Amino acid sequence: MPHIYRLHCRQRLALDLDQAWTFFRDPHNLAAITPGYLGFSIVAPVPAEIRTGLLIEYRVAVLAGLRVRWLTEIKAVEPPHRFIDEQRFGPYALWLHEHRFTAVEGGVECEDLVHYALPLGWLGRLVHALYVRGQLAAIFAYRAQVLARRFGSCCRLTADEGGAALGAHDL
Repeated sequence: MPHIYRLHCRQRLALDLDQAWTFFRDPHNLAAITPGYLGFSIVAPVPAEIRTGLLIEYRVAVLAGLRVRWLTEIKAVEPPHRFIDEQRFGPYALWLHEHRFTAVEGGVECEDLVHYALPLGWLGRLVHALYVRGQLAAIFAYRAQVLARRFGSCCRLTADEGGAALGAHDL
């Protein structure tokens, strides 16, 4: 059984719940909050609003110059509070990403909870420790900076990534 890791980020943005939902429900906005060095691109037409069952195919660089295909399925949508996407094909053995939006005083709290696992057993755990953990932390930090500049915020990211392995029962 692969080790399952958890990444948890929170950020408060200075916009209301409906404005946040309008931005995050559109898959085209993902490119704007993804670091350029990842070479992110959606490769098949998608609508401007997610829905349960929607498949989104894109390409992204996992290592310098190595671009891979990633297919994501939107598993659940509960406007304007949350949606879940799950990798169907891509670099991870598991990628389950829940996006939550909660109205708070002065804005909205955006929360990302990702459970992920790498393939290749002990080699995957080594690659996680040496590279993937830091790469994911950098990607989500970049995302927080872009969102703060775009919408204004009192931004905080939790230090909850840590890379600790979780048992499957913890999902």
